[in-house]
Amino acid sequence: MKIGFLTSGGDCQGLNAALRGVAKTLFGAVPYVEIYGIQDGYRGLIDCEWRKMEMHEFSGILREGGTILGTSRQPYKTIRDFEDSSNVDRLTTMVRNYHNECLDALVVLGGNGTHKTAYALSQYGINIVTLPKTIDNDIYGTDYSFGFDSAVAKATDVLDTLHSTAAAHGRIFVCELMGRKAGWVALYAGIAGGADVILLPEIPYTIDSVLEVINRRNQSGKNFSIIAVAEGAITHDMSQQPKKERKVGDISPGMEIVRALDERLDQDVRLVIPGHFQRGGDPTPTDRVFCSRLGAMAGELVLKRKFGYMVALQGLSIGAVPLSEVAGKLKTIPHDSEMLKQARLLGISLGE
Repeated sequence: MKIGFLTSGGDCQGLNAALRGVAKTLFGAVPYVEIYGIQDGYRGLIDCEWRKMEMHEFSGILREGGTILGTSRQPYKTIRDFEDSSNVDRLTTMVRNYHNECLDALVVLGGNGTHKTAYALSQYGINIVTLPKTIDNDIYGTDYSFGFDSAVAKATDVLDTLHSTAAAHGRIFVCELMGRKAGWVALYAGIAGGADVILLPEIPYTIDSVLEVINRRNQSGKNFSIIAVAEGAITHDMSQQPKKERKVGDISPGMEIVRALDERLDQDVRLVIPGHFQRGGDPTPTDRVFCSRLGAMAGELVLKRKFGYMVALQGLSIGAVPLSEVAGKLKTIPHDSEMLKQARLLGISLGE
């Protein structure tokens, strides 16, 4: 068997652990298997940048962040663009190179855009199995994606650290966390890190509701507040506009909140943006176990020649979901989510 591996899109913790899981399963199950590492995601498949990998290259990487294969973003909307001066588009080039290399299957680790391209490749006859990777946890068809738990741990650590300095100076801290379209990281980290307000893309907020929380805390003798805001959070007024007409400001949502609070509070307000700290560093033990399980299942699907699927967590079990049910769909926080209900019961404001 001759199998290609690639990691695509933004990096996150657990990519190496997942690659290791697939490789160990394949190397241990068949007498002869060749694994080819494709460099820098779909770009490597387009440019024929790959190399044969040995078993020892997958040793000692369980706890390493990043990806030993490198990664890049190749937006789905560009896969029909011509490559350089040729009359062949990128999708056709990838299909051609896959067949020219005589690969038996392709194992792809990535997020939403990656899965849309993977589904397109599968429709052109590529034998493909995918694994759900993104700190945003917004891939449809799986309860969790790997990298999410690790990102929540990083974000929670930031929120934990802010409490002591906020209390010491009587400050308001606005912590802007990743999550442009879905607020899973902000919701989980906000609860875990004791945030007083959590602002999400799924629930438009008003600055008055945020001020109400701060004033109530000040009146009760708590002279500081922690606000966790997803980078895609929007105001109620903005939510009334069509998406294409929503004004994108020159400052981040977190900074907009800081400015609005500064104008109306006689209190120091500071912005903290952890940024790429959330996707860097080592994976948590939970993510290491999760990635290993996903990798083993992906390897099993390849061995059984069951292609066109994404491995996924459903309840407590690892299963397989057809790519046709995953591609082009986004998993946001539902408005009837138990997590939202429980956050409110805990006294956390969601900015409504």
